[in-house]
Amino acid sequence: MGNGALSGAVIAVAGAGGPAGRATLLRLAEAGATVVGADNDPERLAEAVDAARYASGGATVTGETVDLLNLEATRDWATRTEKEFGRVDGLVHLVGGWRGSETFTKTNLDDWDLLELLLIRTVQHTSLAFHEAIQRSDRGRYVLISAAGASKPTAGNAAYSAAKAAAEAWTLAMADYFRKAGGEQGPTSAAAILVVKALVHDAMRAERPNAKFAGFTDVKDLADAIVGVWDKPAAEVNGNRLWLTEKP
Repeated sequence: MGNGALSGAVIAVAGAGGPAGRATLLRLAEAGATVVGADNDPERLAEAVDAARYASGGATVTGETVDLLNLEATRDWATRTEKEFGRVDGLVHLVGGWRGSETFTKTNLDDWDLLELLLIRTVQHTSLAFHEAIQRSDRGRYVLISAAGASKPTAGNAAYSAAKAAAEAWTLAMADYFRKAGGEQGPTSAAAILVVKALVHDAMRAERPNAKFAGFTDVKDLADAIVGVWDKPAAEVNGNRLWLTEKP
């Protein structure tokens, strides 16, 4: 694995236990990175880590249960990761969640309470915990996965779209930090946003064999795009939305 495009890189993945996390752990490992996953479901995380290790030929893939809603626990994770591996070259934020309603007027604000935690608070905590280590890297990246609905909300997705838009704004503020830290030479690290309509994976296709999933991004393609963020210069991706689906 030493000759991959990300050889020597150490990349943390938040929300590593889901389908997108499994695909991302594997793809990063295939690219040569040391991958450090975190999830709040230890069983699901262990399965994802084991699958990535096996499929990538024994790459270094680790995982630990971290409460990303606790800032100190998230900071401790970042500190441990840098201490153990000597560096951190990126954080991929895959923590997700969705709640919607039939109409705007039927929006349940309890949905907002949940989505604010899952989609915003975890972004705040991971970015605050990892930003200094990412800035110290010569190829640091913070990658947020967002949704097209943040740019064009629909009536039944008010809470979800607003939460995604807030997460994007927070990430763009981090990008400004990297821009300013780079000075006249430009940023060496970057915060970028990958925008999808929605994600699809093999199990979803098996459950709904007749569904077209139009405009959806396969989790394997998402994983490829995540690795691709490291292929581009920091100045090219910093503060930008990189669209994996048609712009609304």
